Amino acid sequence: MIGDDGQRLGVLPTRDALTQARERGLDLVEVAPGSVPPVCRILDYGKYLYDQAKREKSAAKTQHHGELREVRLKVKIGDHDLALKMRRAERFLKEGDKVKLSVMFRGRENAHPEIGRDLLKRVQEQMSEFSQVEKPPTMEGRFLNMILGPLSSKSAQPKRPPKDEATVASN
Repeated sequence: MIGDDGQRLGVLPTRDALTQARERGLDLVEVAPGSVPPVCRILDYGKYLYDQAKREKSAAKTQHHGELREVRLKVKIGDHDLALKMRRAERFLKEGDKVKLSVMFRGRENAHPEIGRDLLKRVQEQMSEFSQVEKPPTMEGRFLNMILGPLSSKSAQPKRPPKDEATVASN
């Protein structure tokens, strides 16, 4: 048994431990029920639950949960429009979010899903330095979807070779 100040009180019968806890106006909480003998602690259980909830809440504030952001493309997208969409997807990935790339097919475009696959493959190759494929391209109705996730923080930063002094002097 452990006291309310963190001091070991030794092995006590359950009845004696409960009377000590009641005398102090606190609760007897079983901390490690699997051990032999079970370990109990005298503490204010309401305050313990409150502190635990407070710790979890403050930890959740500092965490960034990666959301799933969507970028929609069409089969006949122009180069400039594609570059704009890729910059937006890159920004989402750098913020730590996942990106769902969706290629929409309309009418006769449905007969040629390979065009959409080529488009997604091109996007994947251009974004490979800061993203990884979490879900390969799959056809869902009239949309071809692929999910990209951000790389880990260590590998996300590109490694630059050190500049030689001769190269710096010539510039």
